[in-house]
Order: sequence, then C-alpha cells, then structure tokens
Amino acid sequence: MRFMIMVKATKDTEAGKFPENAEKLFEAMAAYHDELVKAGVLLDASGLQPSAKGWKVKYSGDKRTVVDGPFAETKELVAGYTLIQTKTREEALEWTRRFPKPHFDHECEIEVRQLYELEDFEPIEAARDSLDKFREMETNLKK
Repeated sequence: MRFMIMVKATKDTEAGKFPENAEKLFEAMAAYHDELVKAGVLLDASGLQPSAKGWKVKYSGDKRTVVDGPFAETKELVAGYTLIQTKTREEALEWTRRFPKPHFDHECEIEVRQLYELEDFEPIEAARDSLDKFREMETNLKK
C-alpha cells in the first residue's frame, strides 16, 4: 500500500521563505526520513517550489489552456510530499503520526492519501485493456 504525505503550503512557503529556525526543521525532516529509509518504507520525498514557478492546465472540452502561477488559494496548495509504502493502513498512520511539524512557527497540517494500485482498477471494465500496458510500463520503470 502506497501513501502520499502532503505538506500544505503557507504564505511563507509560497513566498519562498524559510523559517528563521530552518536548521531545526531540516534536522527533524532528515532524521524522520532516515528512519523511513531504515525501515524500508520510503519511496520518494521532496519539497515543492512556490506555485509562482508552476502552472496549471485547464481543460474545457478538447481545449487546453495553460495558466501560470502563482495561485491564490494557499490552503489548497502543497509545499512538499513524502511517498511511503507500507503493509497496512495502520502502519502508514503510525508513520504519519511521527511526521515532524513542517512549519514550526505556524499552525499547519499534513494530508495523507492512499494511492491507487493497478489491481484497484480491475473491476472497471473500461480500464481492463489498459492495465496490461500500465503493468508493462511499471516493469520497464523498475529495470
């Protein structure tokens, strides 16, 4: 089971500002992620640059429109993520309870979402033809 731990953005992260006590944050995050590595559950992790450096693609029918950042709704934005793979939801929950507070000077939150696995789509008839292609892609990525 794979889970994404998402750190929500703040006005400071969107401004590209690090807290005055950033060394404590980096030390705590490094120690936590080191524990994930030792436990064999870490798949990936990174901070995200402010939305001012990003863009969105909006779809309307067959039309695509690119909208450059920054984006106004900070509370909806993600400032970073950690991707873990655990045997159970309970194990993932235990790891997230240990996640360091990502913004020491602010009230903040993280959000955790389980990723779909290819098997989750097997009951959907419309997806069946594509599943083998996705499995082949997965195999090629692991080489």
